[in-house]
Amino acid sequence: MIEQFAGPRFRLAFTCRFLEGEPMFVRVFLSAAAGLASVLVLQHALAFPVEGVNTSLPVGTELDDDAVDQPREQFHSEAIEGQKSYLVKLGNMAFNTPAILGGTALKGDVSCGTCHINGTSNGKLFIPGLAIRPGSFDTSSALFNPKAENFVLDPVRVPSLRGARFLAPYGNDGRKESLRDFVRTVIVDEFSGPDPAPAVLDAIVAYIEDIDFLPNPRITIGGKLAVGASASERRGEALFKKPFPHDAELSCAGCHIPSAAFVDNKRHDVGSGGLYKTPTLLNANFNAPYFHDARFTTFDQVVDYFDRSFTLGYSAQDRTDMVAYLKAIGDATQPYEHITTAILLQDIFDFASTLGTAIQAHDNGIITLTVAAVGGDLGDLMDRIPEQGAPGVSGGEKERDAARNALKEAVAILERVGSNAIAGKYDEAAREYQNYNHFITVEVQPAVSRAEPWSLLNPPVHDAHYAALRQQLVAHHRLPAESAAK
Repeated sequence: MIEQFAGPRFRLAFTCRFLEGEPMFVRVFLSAAAGLASVLVLQHALAFPVEGVNTSLPVGTELDDDAVDQPREQFHSEAIEGQKSYLVKLGNMAFNTPAILGGTALKGDVSCGTCHINGTSNGKLFIPGLAIRPGSFDTSSALFNPKAENFVLDPVRVPSLRGARFLAPYGNDGRKESLRDFVRTVIVDEFSGPDPAPAVLDAIVAYIEDIDFLPNPRITIGGKLAVGASASERRGEALFKKPFPHDAELSCAGCHIPSAAFVDNKRHDVGSGGLYKTPTLLNANFNAPYFHDARFTTFDQVVDYFDRSFTLGYSAQDRTDMVAYLKAIGDATQPYEHITTAILLQDIFDFASTLGTAIQAHDNGIITLTVAAVGGDLGDLMDRIPEQGAPGVSGGEKERDAARNALKEAVAILERVGSNAIAGKYDEAAREYQNYNHFITVEVQPAVSRAEPWSLLNPPVHDAHYAALRQQLVAHHRLPAESAAK
């Protein structure tokens, strides 16, 4: 059954060809490009369509990488300057490729963007043995780095990175003051990735710091409720600011300061057995689960916990009002968007645009990273356009074939960009990069657009295809029957 998926097989073959027979290339690949020591997205084909089947990840893993909707991402640089910088584009690309991570993550096609989809939290992420509930993750597990194992199941909530530049210290326990140090720790110590090249690490930090909170018209710039708030929300706001009955120096607003992104940039013990940093409440409606260990799934549970733990004496109405207030300040405009081929191609274009600067600078490390990452993204897009004979998909065979062939050719052109650069033929690499941009515009975009109605971005096609694939896995005894209905 797996043999029918030519897209991932092609991507694997592409990367293997790209690596073979070039000792200097491999050295550059490892050091300057943040350790792209293995093949690109090694077993994505085997993970498809059910994560954990024949991969390094446990059966039952949910990465939500086949979703048809995604969190909307807003960049500060685009709002201020109208476009993202080279460094932000490079960081966004590195953040979303498994190539910067090591071992199990690389083999399982896990990137930073797997846990933090479009820079926010992945509330559906679930890896058996590393989580208590979706949206949590044990960073001290041997699965991703044996050296990190502490022999305790202690998952933490996967946080959103929106507004991260305002939210130091970093980590749920606030163990790092520097975002740069924290990012390096995650890559090297938690996922056993090679030490990132300084330029790559700087770029990832620049990308994270560029992710803005989504706008929320229900609050003002200073964090106060805007005109039009309900009476219940107003009462909740007053409760939020009210001193606690048994300690007049404490209040919700004392830690979640409304005028400071609802944080105080400090760590506190809130009765859970340790010091944890104050999380922001902005856009929190879309960041469940809640609490540092992801124990709560709703605001009601959070309010109930603090009511009991700090003897606040809330009435039923008080709890209702507090939840109403939290939902108001945690809201956002257009939090999700439907994924389209145009959106995916725009990301691919942004990532590939780093080649212009890298080729001019003769930076083989960045060229290699870009070729590998963009090649993988083109292959992922190919996976979204099922080939002929794919279970549960009918119609549009001609359009699907044309789109898949165009994507394959785009990857081949990228391969020539990288090979020429490694050989020191930078003029040839630049010409091939121009050919790539022309081909993407003239051939790939129209072909992929025509095939979109029969792609996995179309919800009915998506659902029918995955239902058929799961049934095949059950029939081949590779998936428990109860999982087929999921």
